[in-house]
Amino acid sequence: MNPVLDLRVERPVAGGAMLARHDGRVVLVHGAIPGERVRARVDRERRDVVYATVIDVVEPDPDRRSLDGDPTCGGQVYRHIAYERQRRLKSEVIIDTLRRIAHMSSPGQISVASSVQRGYRMRARLHAGSVGLGFLREGTHVVCDPAQTGQLLSETERIIAEIGQRLVCSSGRSVLYVDIAENIDADQRVLHIRFRQEHALKTVSAWTVDCRLSGVAYSTRDKNSTQVVFGIPVVSDRLMALSGHAGADECRLQRHARSFFQGNRYLLPALVSAVCRRITTGPVVDLYAGVGLFAVALASRGLDAITAVEQDAFAHADLIANTTGVWPQIGVVGASVEDFLVRGSDSIPGTVIVDPPRTGLSPTVVERLSERGVSRLVYVSCDVATFSRDVRRFREVGYTLEEIEAFDMFPSTAHIELVATLRR
Repeated sequence: MNPVLDLRVERPVAGGAMLARHDGRVVLVHGAIPGERVRARVDRERRDVVYATVIDVVEPDPDRRSLDGDPTCGGQVYRHIAYERQRRLKSEVIIDTLRRIAHMSSPGQISVASSVQRGYRMRARLHAGSVGLGFLREGTHVVCDPAQTGQLLSETERIIAEIGQRLVCSSGRSVLYVDIAENIDADQRVLHIRFRQEHALKTVSAWTVDCRLSGVAYSTRDKNSTQVVFGIPVVSDRLMALSGHAGADECRLQRHARSFFQGNRYLLPALVSAVCRRITTGPVVDLYAGVGLFAVALASRGLDAITAVEQDAFAHADLIANTTGVWPQIGVVGASVEDFLVRGSDSIPGTVIVDPPRTGLSPTVVERLSERGVSRLVYVSCDVATFSRDVRRFREVGYTLEEIEAFDMFPSTAHIELVATLRR
């Protein structure tokens, strides 16, 4: 039987846990709020750290709120905390992580832009289970009902429930996962189904047409090969809706369900504006450009000499579609960021945007950006820890961190989106 500890909770840390101490050891406890006294069950131990989960709140904080769903479904580790307190805790996490990892003594106060808490999510990966489609319960392969998280629109939840039941009946264990994407207005919604076996397609194509979807596609063993079941398997938005820039009203930006795209329909325009506000003249190199969100937003504001670099096959296809014949000032490069930077030896003038995956920048990218004389970087990050690590690396070669903004793209989760400028 796992031991139970009596703890006084101290502060938040990256990843959603709260820090406490017991007999001189650090305890990372889930389900607590700083200042509370709790009883927590030990889940596992390492030599220097204990991991625990709250089973009883002895002295609750006033910001504790009642739970109306499973906080472990979809990673909602802050769900028990009042929303304004969530934002303050995330600000503390940013400052603490920069202090510990980037070795910055005083990054200053950082506010976290708030989001509508329900129905904000435009894209999701759903896993197949015995009861249908859903998110995974944190730290497990157990499928849970996405409707209890409130992250998706109610209409989207109904469609997922319907599709999930039909998939269970028709395809069973043939489905690995399902990617769903919709546009901001939710009047376009597409599905991509990843199968284990080809034969499952026949049973799916018969019923997806009447599920209020604008397009369905699938893939099997060859993950880079996609076949259309029906409709148009992309969604699109007016660029003005994505960027908040009136001059972009007539332009649209498309994306496949498999292409990475920022997920929060309510905060996306503010995020794009934060990036564009930092870049007033070209040339610009947009690394990890995705479907071209930042590159096209900048082009619509009159900037020229923009280079967009993207390796992923699906995002690159969207990037080509979003720029060819529309934005001639954008040059598209289909390559990894490492290959693009290693190929050239000349200096890179102007501004470089980096929006890497959660793992952050590789040492090669940091080294090559420095060697090629990049004077200004706009860094968009979805992970505070890897961002802080990269900030430390850039500071070691002469860059200064300026003007950090934070966005609560996933309320009630531990995720935080950052936009910052690094100047040499």
